[in-house]
Amino acid sequence: MFDKIKGKNKDYLDNEFLDQLEGVLENIQTNVKKALELVRTGQVDEELLKESIKSNSLGLEADNANSVVEGVFNGQIMIGSDGKEYVIPPNYASKSKLVEGDLMKLTITGNGSFVYKQIGPVDREQIIATLTKNDSTGEYYALTDDGKKWKLLNAAVTYFHGKAGDKIVVVVPKGGKSAWGAVENLIK
Repeated sequence: MFDKIKGKNKDYLDNEFLDQLEGVLENIQTNVKKALELVRTGQVDEELLKESIKSNSLGLEADNANSVVEGVFNGQIMIGSDGKEYVIPPNYASKSKLVEGDLMKLTITGNGSFVYKQIGPVDREQIIATLTKNDSTGEYYALTDDGKKWKLLNAAVTYFHGKAGDKIVVVVPKGGKSAWGAVENLIK
């Protein structure tokens, strides 16, 4: 993976990757604490809980020719509990405003269709930032005045017809570190 990126040294990328991984794990930890609190206080959706228990919680199960995988959205893809990566269509992730750390369920139907569902959204906050673009890679970023930066899905930026320099509202995990943000809207 690191060989494909030119102009960066391996130590920098290892540290960047570890920072992103730490952020994802902190978001998972926050979700688990929130879920435990909901269970302890009795504020839980019984049907969703039964469905989750039936599917062996975070696992893969064959049920009526369907497979179910639960995992965590990392800003671009879902990392399944089986350790595999599952591509979430960028248009779906953009439209649903998925945020890094959201818990997801993927049903793979008997005919091979992938059906994603968000089952555990992380706490979110909205941030106003400036849309920036790396012209050499074509990637978009949200940049705040204090220098914080989040990667953005190109599908979300193009949906809103964003251009470098536009003010945008970005949704990020509340209080957690994240490398990715979801575009909420553009400010014209």
